[in-house]
Amino acid sequence: MADNESTETSPAEPTKAQRSAATSFVAAHGAPTRAVVERIGRKGARVVLVGADGAMGDVVVPSQETGEALIAAIGDLEAAEWDSATVNATVIGPEHRRRMAGPRA
Repeated sequence: MADNESTETSPAEPTKAQRSAATSFVAAHGAPTRAVVERIGRKGARVVLVGADGAMGDVVVPSQETGEALIAAIGDLEAAEWDSATVNATVIGPEHRRRMAGPRA
């Protein structure tokens, strides 16, 4: 291996597992899938996915840059914000609402 070659990936590059999770979500819930990158403190960032069918999912990544790189790496993901179009595209069913409410529900 030459001195300038490295086996390490860039810190912003998404892992195979992160790419696989996003690709599987798109396959299950349709394209295009909207993707919103949200910072979650020291843990990094959360890429919230909203499928064409309105389903929601997420992939946790180590940084916002990694989230943006994940979106760029998956052709059927489109970068989005929490604007009215993205919010209105979500379909939140009763089971999801119960999980969000926690043990008091």
